[in-house]
Amino acid sequence: MGTYQNLKLEVEDEIAVLYISRPAALNALNSETLDELKDVLTEIEGRDDVKVVILTGGPDKKDNPYKSFVAGADIAEMVNFTAAEARAFGEKASVPFFLLNNMRQVTIAAVNGFALGGGCEIAMACDIRIAADNATFGQPETGLGIIPGFGGTQRLARLVGMGRAKEMIFTCDSIDAEEAYRIGLVNHVVAKEELLDSAKAMAKKIISKGSYAVSLAKAAINNGYDMDIKNAVEMEANLFGVACSTADKKEGMSAFLERRAADLKDF
Repeated sequence: MGTYQNLKLEVEDEIAVLYISRPAALNALNSETLDELKDVLTEIEGRDDVKVVILTGGPDKKDNPYKSFVAGADIAEMVNFTAAEARAFGEKASVPFFLLNNMRQVTIAAVNGFALGGGCEIAMACDIRIAADNATFGQPETGLGIIPGFGGTQRLARLVGMGRAKEMIFTCDSIDAEEAYRIGLVNHVVAKEELLDSAKAMAKKIISKGSYAVSLAKAAINNGYDMDIKNAVEMEANLFGVACSTADKKEGMSAFLERRAADLKDF
């Protein structure tokens, strides 16, 4: 694994915990960090010893791990962008964001503190979001004279509905963790001290299932979401057939019939 200036990676028990760590900038996403995310996620995707990735924010300069998940994109870098440079910046972000969304491993955003702008957007690119009770979500871009450029106008509407997405983006109002849970932006809210343990507990539960089956289910959900139902169900049937060709299918069903715990190993 390479050395990164703005990231920290820990791998243990098939769980990768990836910290975004730019404490002087509240973990804001600049070009260097986006490039590093692309590299580390590409490498993780190729590792059979990682089944779940937990993305979270590193501590700030005062060693407070709950102040900021990702405070946004780096405005200091963006302030003098031309139109072409801004477009390229958005495209640069889309690469690691789509990796989080589509990689065979399950991705969990453990949101500690501020998740604003690009921070909200990178959390939405993950499969599942768990928020600390002090988390804050928002898309403040129109107040800066721009729009969300890392997928926010698209992923937010898909997660919480068009009306709520428009309200958040048009008003720039932030919401707390409980409101984020109420509208479906996050899956769970936990005490901030329990955030990482809760994410790891979910990861371990997911790892106990058939990892290849989980990856196929992820692909089916992602790819079928924007299809018409007939083609989506046909795609699901094809992936169901693929799943039934695996050693895990044989082991899982045999274990069920024999009333014993399954020993699932695929990928």
